[in-house]
Amino acid sequence: MDSKIIKYILIIFFFNLKAIAVEFQGKFIQGHYIIGKTSPGAKIIIDKKKVKVSKDGYFAFGIGKDRKFDIVIRENEKKIVKKIQKRKYKIQRIDGLPKKKVTPPEELYERIKKENQLIGKAREIDSDLPFFKEKFILPVDDAIITGVYGSQRILNGIPKWPHYGLDFAQKKGTPIKAMNNAIVTLAENDLFYTGATLIFDHGHGVSTLYMHMDKIFVKVGDHVKKGEIVGTVGSSGRATGPHLDIRLNWFSERLDPQSILKN
Repeated sequence: MDSKIIKYILIIFFFNLKAIAVEFQGKFIQGHYIIGKTSPGAKIIIDKKKVKVSKDGYFAFGIGKDRKFDIVIRENEKKIVKKIQKRKYKIQRIDGLPKKKVTPPEELYERIKKENQLIGKAREIDSDLPFFKEKFILPVDDAIITGVYGSQRILNGIPKWPHYGLDFAQKKGTPIKAMNNAIVTLAENDLFYTGATLIFDHGHGVSTLYMHMDKIFVKVGDHVKKGEIVGTVGSSGRATGPHLDIRLNWFSERLDPQSILKN
């Protein structure tokens, strides 16, 4: 066979190999957010869950806070196994909360259950929006981080669930920005635990949540642009002072918001 033809075949072969190689952005660490890039039209399965792949080959997934075993990614017939790095989480004590916010009375259980269902429904949205792969920005300027993801919360001396968000302390009324382009899927002014609350859909099961706000300037169905002012800092819900608590989810998997701000 002519050497030029062989060279041409080899170039095509290696080009196709490169085209189908899966690339990842993010670290395989407990609680982290990962963006993947594959060939358009490829089939991607994370563990046993088939995930949506965008027209240009992007997909997303998250690693649970306490995940201890390897994660298995299948691209068509190819199997990729990634080891997960473990983390050490902090302990945070918060005192001075109203007693009913730490251990709510039984008559509030139904309200709390309905509100949790609202939040859960918004987090399960699996839209085709492409914004999940774009860079996220800080939601509040010149804020101090007072709470981090994964820390064990001890409220008024009582051990509670770990903190799954990132807290930005700022004075009441400080403008809050959308971290990325999105559609508003939840806008509630008075939830029991989270107070004035927003949830944004960025596509492919990726959502962000803002809690304890003072004022909300957007409504469900609104398309917001990265950097747009969507409300102001407050201390509504279970809070000891004015701050913004942000959350990051891949469907029901609670992830570390710092992992999108560092990408």
